[in-house]
Amino acid sequence: MTLALLCVAAVVAAVIQRVTGLAFILVLIGPAVVVYGPTQGVTVAVLLAIIASAIALPSAWNQLDWRRILWLLGAGLVAAPFGALLTRLLPEPALLLMIAGMAALALLAHRLGGVVAASLRGRRGALLAGGVAGFMHASSGLSGPALAAFAVGDRWDQRRFAASAQVILLGYGLVSVLLRGMPSIPVTDLAVLGVCTAAGIIGGALLTRVIPLSLARWAMLSCAWAGTVVVFIRGLLALAT
Repeated sequence: MTLALLCVAAVVAAVIQRVTGLAFILVLIGPAVVVYGPTQGVTVAVLLAIIASAIALPSAWNQLDWRRILWLLGAGLVAAPFGALLTRLLPEPALLLMIAGMAALALLAHRLGGVVAASLRGRRGALLAGGVAGFMHASSGLSGPALAAFAVGDRWDQRRFAASAQVILLGYGLVSVLLRGMPSIPVTDLAVLGVCTAAGIIGGALLTRVIPLSLARWAMLSCAWAGTVVVFIRGLLALAT
């Protein structure tokens, strides 16, 4: 039953990723952590996000902005080892609470958009946003908000940003899995979840013109907040025992 629910979450997350360009892990992180725990759950979510970005990338190739990609990706890869190290140092209750806190911060980041965007412009802004994004991706998988904040601050065209984000997330994901190691869950679970992710991306491509962006964002926020609350409660319970 838990695997079936996680498969549904993976399909929904992949559809939203295809429609909006981001938010795969933000939607999936709660269910993945609840099913597999804070360490393995994040690694599973990051691994599935690699599949999602890899499948979405070919159709976005002509829109890539390599100058911004290289600065954001380079800074993120430098910061990623520190994020992975943090997950090894924290006990499970603290890790659960950290993931819930980062998810909540990611969900509320748009309210600080005007303040944050002013400092996220040009090469310096790309290095700052890339460093934060890489650290958060390796520690929790939640790099999207930092990238989105830079896109707003640097006035990055939405289509080119959504396309370029697939390369950046793919790079962050590969390095994060290399640092964290492959998840120690049944291979059949990974295979089924991978197929569900691929199906969601393909289905999302077909539904892009049908699903309103506002509906996709509402679904993203609803799923993400539900997962965040569950992870937070689980962290509190782990802390109390």
